[in-house]
Amino acid sequence: MGDQVTEVSMELLAELMVDSAAPLYPAVSPDGSLVAYAVKTVGVRERLVSALWVADAAGGPVPRQLTDGSAWVGAPQWAPDSRSLYFVTGRQLHRLRLDDGSAEAVTAWRGGVAGFRPLADGRAVAVVAVDEPDAEDERRRAEGDDAVVWDERAHPARLRLLDLDSRRMRLVAALGERHVVEVVQRPDGGPLAVLSWADPEEDSGAFAAELHLVDPHTAAVHDLGPVGMDACSPTWWRAEEVWHLSCLATTPPGPVGGTAVFDITVPDAGPAPEHRNLTAGMSVCPTELVQVAEGTPLALFADGLDTALYRLDPAGTAFRPVATRQGIAHALTASRTGETVAMLAGAADEPKNVHAGPPGGPLTRVSDTRPEVREVRWGHQERLSYQASDGLTLDGLLLLPPGTSRQDGPFPLITLVHGGPYGRYADEFQFHIELPPAQWLAVAGYAVFLPNPRGSQGRGHAFAAAVAGAVGGAEWNDITDGIDLLVTEGVADPDRLGIGGWSHGGFMAAWAVAQTDRFRAAVMGAGISDWGIQNAVGDQGADRESALSGSCGWEGPGPHPHDRVSPLSYAARIRTPVLILHGEDDTNVPLSQAVLFHRALRHFGVEHQFVVYPREGHMISERAHRLDLLRRTRAWFDRHLGSPPTPRTVGPTA
Repeated sequence: MGDQVTEVSMELLAELMVDSAAPLYPAVSPDGSLVAYAVKTVGVRERLVSALWVADAAGGPVPRQLTDGSAWVGAPQWAPDSRSLYFVTGRQLHRLRLDDGSAEAVTAWRGGVAGFRPLADGRAVAVVAVDEPDAEDERRRAEGDDAVVWDERAHPARLRLLDLDSRRMRLVAALGERHVVEVVQRPDGGPLAVLSWADPEEDSGAFAAELHLVDPHTAAVHDLGPVGMDACSPTWWRAEEVWHLSCLATTPPGPVGGTAVFDITVPDAGPAPEHRNLTAGMSVCPTELVQVAEGTPLALFADGLDTALYRLDPAGTAFRPVATRQGIAHALTASRTGETVAMLAGAADEPKNVHAGPPGGPLTRVSDTRPEVREVRWGHQERLSYQASDGLTLDGLLLLPPGTSRQDGPFPLITLVHGGPYGRYADEFQFHIELPPAQWLAVAGYAVFLPNPRGSQGRGHAFAAAVAGAVGGAEWNDITDGIDLLVTEGVADPDRLGIGGWSHGGFMAAWAVAQTDRFRAAVMGAGISDWGIQNAVGDQGADRESALSGSCGWEGPGPHPHDRVSPLSYAARIRTPVLILHGEDDTNVPLSQAVLFHRALRHFGVEHQFVVYPREGHMISERAHRLDLLRRTRAWFDRHLGSPPTPRTVGPTA
């Protein structure tokens, strides 16, 4: 375990990782002079809270805190004149004036505000909110008359137009019972593009998305028809005086595959013409699409371990590269002209912060939310490129304990599999609590392998779609090929291997121990053990889950394809000790998945520990729970892999 000083240092490190502030939601002012952003921290009740800040986009004066950080503040948006900010806190929309710092609630809507968009005239805001409870709702609540009819249980979020002078909200009734997801106004003050679902349920609504145009003056609606699955980020642009709307959506036929940018020419009347795929055939994956009022859209693309910024060419025929940033970048935002952008960006040795500047760079860091991490001697991170057994080139990351190199191996190796499967590891600072963080394990003396197998983001649509109906197949081979290489190269000790992950990574950890006994320990975080049950109870729905697992279960008597890719089916041959971690209120991968796996392991006498975090959903947010996750996962691997010599980790890096 190391000496007493090191043990104290690891305890301090756990608290540093959990308590560190993190930036969110950058927003460049329309005039390009300022960047607003939120900073999240752990609050007095040990749940996450956030404060609103503003910084000079050129990196001038010290950023200024605008709210006190005692409650959660949502993503800020600027007024058209760049003099005020709008944000949601306490379920109501607020406006904050930068000249005197005064803030006021501009809604008192009992249904709460789910989303908003300030309009170009500065006198109105498009507000997305569910209906307020009526007298019948109040009676039923008071009397406990709350029987739920399943198909009638969800109330759609509806579009309303808020007049800032009168504070009256006018319902856009012509959208009917459509569930409004996003709203964006044409840059010249024209119609609103409204993205809606058939209903609020993700397992059905996201499969039936539509676009509409709404006149902000008359509330008249013009339907443009269906858009792609999981559509998001509607974005206006103009070429040769013709307006277009683009959005991100899953590449057909879906639902498993890479995202793409689809575009339509906005008609004067009638339905929209056929959508064009503007990113077809690209070997990178668009992740964000941003409207530029006086130009064509900007987009971020996952590009292997890095992130690239592209701009749509003036003719609207293709996206052209502008700049590539090593590591991660997301939450892109742009000024009215597109001459200033901001984003959250980080590198292997630097956590994410807000960076701003011209699209082509250089970008200036304008926030510094975690200076304390520079006092820690972190593990060394290197980029990997290796060949799968079928010859396909793959990438990933390797972290080694602080102050070591490959020549100091072999090390006990822990493989952490990312979620998704349409996620990825970028070459960024590995600080994510839910996995647990790779750096947490590296500073404890472990080598950590972070693979990007088939199904991951960043290598184009075909690479992402390779796991459709076949989870645990080629992606599993890709992972083991990487482990085998690290063993062959003398980096990994073949007798001291561990594996873990969260969400889809949790499934892969369970799948791993069901396929082989080469791992000495595993951590299954919020993972799927039975795809048939996931089809029935997961909030993603059977259509989406069965696209990964191969079947739903209602096709007829089994065995079904999903049985062959369910770890539960192989529980009888599991020998590896498993730590099962799950949030009690998880709806994405419900707790029943963990309970069932626990019961199977108990039945077959497999050593395991089953931990449930009360009040938690798919991700863990409460401070005590996050600390427990760090300590417990490290202790589990220490116990079963043998505690490696732990480097001293707290202190100046030089």
